[in-house]
Amino acid sequence: MKQPLTALAEGEICKVNSLLTEGILRRRMLDLGLVEGTYILALHIGRKREIAAYLIRGAVIALRKEDAERIIITNISKYL
Repeated sequence: MKQPLTALAEGEICKVNSLLTEGILRRRMLDLGLVEGTYILALHIGRKREIAAYLIRGAVIALRKEDAERIIITNISKYL
């Protein structure tokens, strides 16, 4: 099922399906390695879910909620 990255809970892992962004934000996300098939692990979700830290291609990246909502993911599962 496709859903936004904000649906991920701490300790869950998923795959990037697509990006719903344009312009410079899209370029920045692609530069971070957010391309189709990239795995993302949710490391920490803020109390109000306004910011979250994710492990993306070996780097810890913090994303604001409004940016994470534009990343469409699939295959959510618990990280072992």
